Amino acid sequence: MPHDILPGYLAQIDPGRLSRTLFHLSKDPLPYRKLNHTRPGQSRNTLYEADDYLQENLEAWGYTVEKEGVQVQAFRCDASRPKAQQYSPPLPEDPWYTAHNLYVKRQGTLCPEETVLLLAHKDSQSWVDSPGAYDNGAGTVALLEIARVLKDYEPRRSLWFLFCNEEHRPWTSVAAAQNAKARGDNLVAIFNLDSMCGKSQQDIDAGRKTSVAIYTTPEGERLADLILEVNETCRIGLAQRKAQRARPGDDDGSFVNAGYPAAVAIFGSFPYADPAYHTEDDCPERVDIPNLAMAAQATLAAALRVDMERPSM
Repeated sequence: MPHDILPGYLAQIDPGRLSRTLFHLSKDPLPYRKLNHTRPGQSRNTLYEADDYLQENLEAWGYTVEKEGVQVQAFRCDASRPKAQQYSPPLPEDPWYTAHNLYVKRQGTLCPEETVLLLAHKDSQSWVDSPGAYDNGAGTVALLEIARVLKDYEPRRSLWFLFCNEEHRPWTSVAAAQNAKARGDNLVAIFNLDSMCGKSQQDIDAGRKTSVAIYTTPEGERLADLILEVNETCRIGLAQRKAQRARPGDDDGSFVNAGYPAAVAIFGSFPYADPAYHTEDDCPERVDIPNLAMAAQATLAAALRVDMERPSM
């Protein structure tokens, strides 16, 4: 499969669709995506409403959506802590909810036993009324858009999309990773789309189109290098860099901890520098949609490059 197919797929990433979906999930009609908030006149909480919206779109494109329930609680709010860190652990007597991991799975035609996984957490913060537009509406809509673009693509390796939850406790990516390990799934590459293009006020003011590929392991660094490469070869134009963290973190870290080292996270900055992080000001009007589209293109290109690699002998 020639690499010259990449431009055609990257060109299908639609900034207008990204924007419309982001506003749907983080402003109107859904102000938040959390289990402990139900809109007036509605019978389902806003995270379930977001799940319904994602499922409806995926099914309209011909996908089958699998749901995996995980028991979670909402975080408590500790207003004595700094604004971005006001979450505190729930108490045992706090309500429990069922949060759902949403999966879409496409079987590979050549190496179906090898799986490329793209994931994003779809929930917003459970301890504060934040729209969660950058964190992580941006990654959610980018993942949904990549799924749309690839709806007719025939992958060589199996291709999975996972919409999980990170702003409730426990993270549902932990269950996803542990269940994958228990099944013996062979996840050869994991791309975590989280807070994409969220950046510092300095980068915002300068108009920089930022992206950081964050890794923990040597296997993850190879994926980070691949993202750097496709940004150049596909002339995407991101101010792309890579960064290593000392220990596994975020939803990609759930998979590293479960024994899947080939994992990378795509953020807008690292350390994360969005001034509205975890606050009520993380609204969709602030999101740099062209930057988001470029980061989605780089992620899509890297995932397709992994899929196009020749089978290991």
